[in-house]
Amino acid sequence: FYSFEEDDSQAFLKDYFGIVGLESVLFVLKEPYWYNKSRKVKDGDPRFWNARGTVRDFLREVYKVSIAPIKTEGKVRKDFINNNAQNTIVLGAHYDHLGYGEDHNSLYTGKEPKIHNGADDNASGTAALIEIGALLKKSGNKNNNYLLVAFSGEELGLYGSKYFVEHLNDRAKINYMINMDMLGRLNDSTRGLTIGGFGTSPAWSSIITTNDPYFKIKIDSAGSGPSDHTSFYRKDIPVLFFFTGTHSDYHKPSDDADKINYTGQLQVVKYIYNVIGQTQNAGKLTFTKTREPNMGKSSFKVSLGIMPDYTFSGNGVLVDGVTEGRAAEKAGIKAGDVITQLGEHKVTDVMTYMEALNKFNKGESTSVKIVRGKEEMLLQVTF
Repeated sequence: FYSFEEDDSQAFLKDYFGIVGLESVLFVLKEPYWYNKSRKVKDGDPRFWNARGTVRDFLREVYKVSIAPIKTEGKVRKDFINNNAQNTIVLGAHYDHLGYGEDHNSLYTGKEPKIHNGADDNASGTAALIEIGALLKKSGNKNNNYLLVAFSGEELGLYGSKYFVEHLNDRAKINYMINMDMLGRLNDSTRGLTIGGFGTSPAWSSIITTNDPYFKIKIDSAGSGPSDHTSFYRKDIPVLFFFTGTHSDYHKPSDDADKINYTGQLQVVKYIYNVIGQTQNAGKLTFTKTREPNMGKSSFKVSLGIMPDYTFSGNGVLVDGVTEGRAAEKAGIKAGDVITQLGEHKVTDVMTYMEALNKFNKGESTSVKIVRGKEEMLLQVTF
């Protein structure tokens, strides 16, 4: 962005970020391979690894520019398909991920920092957002306007969507919100697709059915959950949340493009587009409150260290992955096991599993009842 004299660059910064009269530049300097901490350098600038001479003088000038303020005006641009309709449908997906794991949300246990590209979480959702937007632009579905938003700050606590919905003009005109988070790992065998927010409007029961010819639909009635639809639900807006399930690469550098099921994701995109089409003549959907799940990241005192399969519709919690070095692995729990009881607490689904976890404190031990294949087993776990 430092070549700000170009008309195209100026127009782009103004239209998309509200930045005008750019006078600043992002300045990042990593430690050079030749830097020797023990070596004293006369006239070296300690801010720049003791650089001196022409290099030091150049970096000093760049540094001055880097701390100058950025002037902004107007509002950040959002993609809006205006059909001059009374109501607007919000389509959203978060586009942030974990970087090198600096915020300690990563499940990667290696010593060398690695980039987390987040192909499924959530490049898959943002790709679906763009594709569905293109389809709607060309379609005859003109009874609603469409607002396409890519949120940041989701991994840190839904910051982007929360700010957006709280500062949204004409919030009363929002018909409903669709959130797409992790759509890229559809299992070709089970074709499990979880749809959350089913209970946030009576209209969803006439549109979404578990008897689907392609997908094995698992319905979750709750309007809240660990993703951006929660911010809209809490403002009394009907929501839907689409999710193809977690996996052993979740929040790890191995969540990369070579693992994406592109054919499966295309089918998910078509399904969501079809749902939107079926609401065209429904008018403004009625909102209904649902039971609030206790899914906050700070609410759990202990953790087993498993990845549940959220698309599993049987009795218990199907273990999709086990984190190395955590309680579950030490207890002997393996991917493919089904947890049916923690201590004296029955586990019938993910919700009851989370409720059971909250009964225990760090350092406590208990029994875990699992089903492995056709065999029922009782293991001991220490949190």
